[in-house]
Amino acid sequence: MASALGTVGADIHAVEIIDRGPDYAIDDFMLAIPGNVLPESLLSACSQIEGVRVLWVSRYHSDWGVESDIATLNRMANEPTRAGEILTEEAPIVFHSSWAMLVDVAGATVLASSELAPEMTGEALKVFGEMTSTYALELAAEWQPGWGDTLIALAPLSSQRAVVIGRNGGPAYLPAELVRLQHLATLAGATT
Repeated sequence: MASALGTVGADIHAVEIIDRGPDYAIDDFMLAIPGNVLPESLLSACSQIEGVRVLWVSRYHSDWGVESDIATLNRMANEPTRAGEILTEEAPIVFHSSWAMLVDVAGATVLASSELAPEMTGEALKVFGEMTSTYALELAAEWQPGWGDTLIALAPLSSQRAVVIGRNGGPAYLPAELVRLQHLATLAGATT
């Protein structure tokens, strides 16, 4: 992979193993690419390798990696009364997502949200379903006026609050990501 990506000038900054099975592995490569390199060039380079399939190409914030997980945990530990809000602020980076929101489940209100999160209150929040367990869900286009297909992951912080993260258009949240989200949400819920 490194040689193939190098042919188009991509510099590998990090690789994260997202999931694996008996005959496959899903790896997330974080790359720095020259400004004149298009995503199609990356796809073409990877398609030359037998058995390799590209599932998704996206642009992410430069603070990606295990460092962002640790930084989020440290911030939550240093400000335990704001742990839920901190998780909401950091979740788009930590989980390579478009947006995040912290929901007061009983009050059906949004307590905090990231910059690109949809504006929602009351009945509109029911589109996320029950907020009592960790799960992923695909929302069809127009689930919110003007929004396209969106994949979400949700985890309760407590019986009163839940964090929802979303990827506009995908890719789907993998089981390993749901486990990480559940752990961070549990820690955020335990600190308040």
